Amino acid sequence: MKKICSIVGARPQFVKAAALSRQLRKSFREVLIHTGQHYDDAMSSVFFRELEIPEPDRNLGIGSGPHGFQTGRMLAAIEEVLEEESPDLVLVYGDTNSTLAGSLAAAKRHIPVGHVEAGLRSFNREMPEEINRILADEISTLLFCPTGTAVENLRREGITAGVSLTGDVMLDALRHYRPRAAEKADILARFGLKRANYYLLTIHRAGNTDNPERMSAILGALEGTDLPVLFPAHPRTAAALVKSGRQPGPNIRLVPPCGYLEMLLLEENAARVLTDSGGVQKEAYLLGVPCVTLREETEWVETLERGWNILAGADPERIAGALRLPKPSSPPEPVFGDGHASAAIVQAIRDYLSSRSS
Repeated sequence: MKKICSIVGARPQFVKAAALSRQLRKSFREVLIHTGQHYDDAMSSVFFRELEIPEPDRNLGIGSGPHGFQTGRMLAAIEEVLEEESPDLVLVYGDTNSTLAGSLAAAKRHIPVGHVEAGLRSFNREMPEEINRILADEISTLLFCPTGTAVENLRREGITAGVSLTGDVMLDALRHYRPRAAEKADILARFGLKRANYYLLTIHRAGNTDNPERMSAILGALEGTDLPVLFPAHPRTAAALVKSGRQPGPNIRLVPPCGYLEMLLLEENAARVLTDSGGVQKEAYLLGVPCVTLREETEWVETLERGWNILAGADPERIAGALRLPKPSSPPEPVFGDGHASAAIVQAIRDYLSSRSS
């Protein structure tokens, strides 16, 4: 069997890999490489357990650190693994430092790269993730686009070869795991919440966590809301709050990170979701829950249609105004595919490797 090295390192990538690995392993031998970018139990191990992802064949244990330092260590470690494994293709996901390091390591060894979630653009190059996306797309052989917008973004950059409109693997994951998430219904009672009677807040991007003024403005906008706010805090966010001395008011309940299944249930039952996460924006849209994005732009522009997602940045007035809006009357458009993105990606890989062999 042809060999595929899949490189993951952060919790959104674990979700995508969970969906894709099930299909991938029907046709290929997959070697799963975990860079260790997210490494503690709440951000890593729990995802492998509850999503039944095969244990990583290699765990590089890189850990956290400044972008250049972290990416450099990943690049060296991944290159060593690729030399030993000699895969036919390297698969990377999304826009993290693990994505960039995996792409670069493969390209330097002349191994084809497949990029899942290719073509996304926020058009904000101050975001490290935007740089990672652009560079990964430039050196990828196969580019798996979740939406038509992503295909058009690549076309405008002169990238057309190897591009496939596959749909979004996170829709595959949501459809597969949603029934299992329903079994976690006790989480609402555990937090003292009622359906559609709370707001769900997540913040993790450096543009917010590393800016005490923005964090304080976001929290201030939510401390006087009509509903309680549940705030599962990313470790970096919790550390930033401690460092700044700015703790949330009594209306905002700060809790540790939740697993994927619990987060799905919390998103689905919230009155509104407030987030700076691309993945959470998209999940809210797919679940039909209005979202307020705590950024000035989004790579998931499709979610803005019909008012299902509102860009509010860290402006208290815009945040408060977004929370006052009624729920959109028209359902979200089915712009992320049909829930079979993983099968489409595997077929594109199969076709490419077959043509390369012949």
